[in-house]
Parts: sequence; structure tokens; C-alpha cells
Amino acid sequence: MPRLIRWRDGAAAWGEDALTAVDDDQPVPHGDVLVSLALFQRERRSLLGQGRNLGVIMGPTDEPESLVVDLPGLSVVALTFPKFRDGRAYSAARVLRERLGFKGELRAVGDVLLDMSVPLIRCGFDAFVPADASVPEQWTASASRFRHVYQRAADGRPPAFAERNDLSAVRV
Repeated sequence: MPRLIRWRDGAAAWGEDALTAVDDDQPVPHGDVLVSLALFQRERRSLLGQGRNLGVIMGPTDEPESLVVDLPGLSVVALTFPKFRDGRAYSAARVLRERLGFKGELRAVGDVLLDMSVPLIRCGFDAFVPADASVPEQWTASASRFRHVYQRAADGRPPAFAERNDLSAVRV
């Protein structure tokens, strides 16, 4: 079972992964599962109709909008980073959180490194399967390193200019 770090209330902690990952060529077992988008699309009706926790793994070329109708029935969407420098999953995360309103767990998988902590959290990820030997304490420290941000994002932190405007209103 891969190591899973969850981000909750401004801190990272180890988490249990209750989902069983299923390869496309395997039969889908009973219980909570994590399947590829291709397998989900083939078995959609039976997977959604069984009242289980269900997760879908999306690749970098998969369109988040393909899940728009099914998002309420999914507990996890895992977005794949095939390489550290491939940022397409960041864009998919923002689409899922901000445009499509996905409220479940958004998980980063693949070549996920500690250096990615801030942009992952800012884009709406709340679970990570690190590819390096990082631990939750390092993720918390890394993600909390900078107090100010410069643009709005899925994490809801106010940008520096908004804080500055709030302070100038107080001084009047």
C-alpha cells in the first residue's frame, strides 16, 4: 500500500488509504476501489450502483469535464503527475475544485515531491502519495513556509494585496 499524506486544517498527517487500486486488466473486487478513468467509463453503471467509496485515477491528458455528471458519486479523484515538471494536473485540480465544485478528496499521485507542496495545496489537492522519502512534518513545514500569496486560488487564502487593502481601511 502506498504511503498517503493527507492535508487537513493546515497540517499534513499520515492517512490510511481505504481504496484498493485496480488495474484495467483485473476484475473489480467488492469494496472500495480506485480505478482508471478508462475502466470507470467501461464499468460506470455497475461501479456507481454498488454503494461503495469509489475513486478514479486520471492521466495528464484526461479531461476533468468527462466526470462532471459522476463527481457527486466519487469520493476520490487521483490526478497523475508523470514527471515532476509536468503541471497539467495542477490545471485539472483547479477545474475540478473551482469550476466543477468537486468536494471529495483530490489526490496527487506519480512523481509527487515535497517541493510541490505549496502549489498542490493552492490548487486544491488534499492528499498526496509522495515519490520521495518525505514525511508529513516536512510537508507541513514546506507548505507553511511563506505567509503571503500573490493570487487567489482554490485554497481560499487571501492574496497580499487584499490583506494590504484590509489594513489600509483599518488605519483610516
